[in-house]
Amino acid sequence: MNGIVVVVVAAVVLAAGYLGYGRWLAAKWGVDREAITPARRMEDGKNFSPASCFTAFSHQFSSICGAGPVTGTIAAMMFGWLPVLLWVLVGGIFFGAVHDFGALYASVKNNGKSLAQLIEKYIGRTGRRLFLLFSWLFTIIVIAAFVDMVAGTFQATFDASGAVDTAASYAGGTAGTISILFTFVAIAFGWLNRRFQLSGVRELALAVVLFVAMFAVGMQFPVYLSKFGWFAVIAVYLLFAAAMPIQTLKQPRDYLTSIMMIVMIVCAVLGIFVLGANGQATMTAPMVADISALAAKGSYLFPLLFVSVACGALSGFHSLVSTNTSSKQIEKESDMLPVGYGAMVVESFVGVLAIVVAAIMFSDLNTAGTGALNNGVAATPFSIFSQGIARGMMAFGIDGTLATVFMTMCVSALALTSVDAVARIGRLSFQEFFARSNDALEDEQASLTGVEKVVTNTWVATVLTLALGFALAFGGYNNIWPLFGASNQLLGGMTMITLAVFCKCTGRRGWMLYVPVVFLLCCTFTSLVQSTIGCVNALAASGAAVIATSGLQLVFAILLMVLGVIVAYNCLKEFFTKEAGSMPDEEPEWTEMGREHVREQAAASAQDAGSENVA
Repeated sequence: MNGIVVVVVAAVVLAAGYLGYGRWLAAKWGVDREAITPARRMEDGKNFSPASCFTAFSHQFSSICGAGPVTGTIAAMMFGWLPVLLWVLVGGIFFGAVHDFGALYASVKNNGKSLAQLIEKYIGRTGRRLFLLFSWLFTIIVIAAFVDMVAGTFQATFDASGAVDTAASYAGGTAGTISILFTFVAIAFGWLNRRFQLSGVRELALAVVLFVAMFAVGMQFPVYLSKFGWFAVIAVYLLFAAAMPIQTLKQPRDYLTSIMMIVMIVCAVLGIFVLGANGQATMTAPMVADISALAAKGSYLFPLLFVSVACGALSGFHSLVSTNTSSKQIEKESDMLPVGYGAMVVESFVGVLAIVVAAIMFSDLNTAGTGALNNGVAATPFSIFSQGIARGMMAFGIDGTLATVFMTMCVSALALTSVDAVARIGRLSFQEFFARSNDALEDEQASLTGVEKVVTNTWVATVLTLALGFALAFGGYNNIWPLFGASNQLLGGMTMITLAVFCKCTGRRGWMLYVPVVFLLCCTFTSLVQSTIGCVNALAASGAAVIATSGLQLVFAILLMVLGVIVAYNCLKEFFTKEAGSMPDEEPEWTEMGREHVREQAAASAQDAGSENVA
């Protein structure tokens, strides 16, 4: 099969899904184009910060498009590229995009409430607390997996004498330098945008200039550190990224990262087309593998395929981004469709590109440890993806060194921009757990005392979350990924149930959520049981030697299963007992700034109306 054909067909299918099913869904649930969104009503300079449609899309896309669509899809190719491709397309349109858009929609209609706060409103306080605990444990797993990937991408290679092998380490060291610069450049970019009110072409032009400057400096001054050295650097970055106001670092960084991701996607597509024109885009990986042989080895198509692909088709983590951060940046309700549904469709397309690139590279890459691509020296999914696209870039004239550095930076940014969002969400989940009511924690903190006041402090909550995540990271992402995949999809299932309850309570139709709920719950609980059995067997075979890896994973697996069962039970119970239309959308919650803003708008509207009457 020619890779060009797959890319074109997939692009058409995903575009049709967005234009057809996505728009139908938005119309079915209802979008009020005149409504004043929570971001505008409750602007506070910290979390609620209205942004343009593209900026909000950039935040959503760069936060959700992490390692999953690359690592998950390539790992799942042990079953052949066709099953993975079909799940990415079907799952992305009917599962993942519906999940992301639905979570964003429900949050915006409820004053920007987080998913946990939505669960308290529609399910109950106990469900909220248990979900927050589940969410916090889940973010720790994500931090561990993604931090290990990023540090592994940047780490230097050392020779027998302990000296740095600069030839082998150059791309990672350069990408590391650019990533460090990225943090400070993003802060400056955000300040300049606010100071001079840049938008459109001027904002894009500034971003391009800053990109060129960062790459020029990075390629001249690479930073060579060990993996644990990069652990320390990433820890410092995440500490500030998770605690700082969102418009100071996260929002401008997401804009810059999205520009880079779009360039990467364009380069990947152009590269595949040029390679195809040269007769080098044949997908040599198996279309469908020997499923029965894999099952005999313990690798079953169900549920492994569906929990491995993760973010490329559906990810529960996206609901945390949609409700904890993105809903607080939506300027107009009409922006919800491109931000919620659209960002997921684009991410699915990244998953398609990963499948095609890996399938093309199959014939001449030794790639042990990545599913079906396992006949030689180990190569990670990230290295397969980055080398494949870099090869395509060189085919249409890009310098090889620049292409390699650019792609190394891109794949690390895929994980890094997700892990800073996860760190922020983990911190917020930990703080929310101690909130006494279902409203903003900031409104309560003045009345908290003792331990509650300490643990809800932004910096304390951030440090505790990161400390556990980094402790788990020492086990390596390969050991953590199956647990991440299962818990991620379980979170997606719980989100879908909550959305079904929301739709029923508010009088909206939610039947399109029922099949995903049943499928995800069956799939994830099966996978978690298998992970638990695997950890128990590893402990029985090796004893104390694997306490730090399998032992810790076993604890997490059991906790996630127990919490998942309780939350799912409470959600389903409420779904079958709630009366349709019994809880209308939440009334606006005004801040002082929000009230003043609405008064100004009302006065302006009245003045305009008076002018028309006079005319």
